[in-house]
Amino acid sequence: MTDHHLVPKSQGRRQGVKLGEIPTVKMCAACQGFLSKTFSNAQLANELNTVEAIREREEVQKFVKWVQKQPLTKGVRVH
Repeated sequence: MTDHHLVPKSQGRRQGVKLGEIPTVKMCAACQGFLSKTFSNAQLANELNTVEAIREREEVQKFVKWVQKQPLTKGVRVH
């Protein structure tokens, strides 16, 4: 699990928010990678800056459903 900044660091800095003040959530690396490859930093900052907003997206729901079916990695389920 890794810390995922709900507002990308670059976007937060543009808004004048200090790095330590940007909210984070624990997220598996696979999901964090999916978000960064699928959505732009602007989308993440403006549309997907809450856990609820992320979970509501159909693309995310499909990915989570897929990743849950994947085999264990290093003895830990990826999601």
